[in-house]
Amino acid sequence: MSTYLLVHGAWHEGRCWERVVPLLTAAGHRVLAPSLTGYGDKAHLLGPEVGLDTHVEDIAGLIAEEDLTDVVLVGHSYAGLVVTAVAERVPERLARLVYLDAMVPEDGETAADVMPVTRRLIDAALRSESGWRVPPLPELPPPAGLFGITDPADVAWVRSMLSDHPVRCLQQPVRLRDPRARTVARAHIHCTVGKPEGFDRRPVPAVQADGSPSWVRELAAGHDCMVTAPEELTGLLLELA
Repeated sequence: MSTYLLVHGAWHEGRCWERVVPLLTAAGHRVLAPSLTGYGDKAHLLGPEVGLDTHVEDIAGLIAEEDLTDVVLVGHSYAGLVVTAVAERVPERLARLVYLDAMVPEDGETAADVMPVTRRLIDAALRSESGWRVPPLPELPPPAGLFGITDPADVAWVRSMLSDHPVRCLQQPVRLRDPRARTVARAHIHCTVGKPEGFDRRPVPAVQADGSPSWVRELAAGHDCMVTAPEELTGLLLELA
């Protein structure tokens, strides 16, 4: 049995994994899908002080509180920053990091460094009345849709869980200092449908930092593949158990 810890991306909440959790559980694994501070059951904590460090503490704290070991830590989108930083905190408790259509930072990088289009979101938030709220991305014509979702019922469901994202999350850098974190295996799942212009990902090196070949898979689904392709995503995640 493996322990999967699923971390949602910006604007979402833990509920977005509802279609994947039972599939992994049915395969005999333990699954946790918490909401980060400011989302879901923690929505009342949303504020300008919430940053990347807050979300890293959410996940590192949960791992310690639940005494989790051999964790397959999955970060979707923005949460690629979160899981990378968590590996710095608790590398001995992790079996693997999984970057699900996610940002993959180097030392000292922010979201805007990893994906420069994010700078537009930061600037707009700083100019807004609140000075810190980053609203969810708008729905686009198919195939981009809403985070890659085009089915009206699914769009409505996901809209029900979206919240503004604190700009501080996109401004804080990831610090990579612990050499033990580099020994944690990495896997990358890239969604190939409906990616908006400007949201380009970096190529994955053929060899990981620990010297092993990189594990990279493509999934013919939109960005929110946990909603639109839960069975296919689960199949890939089970390869990593």
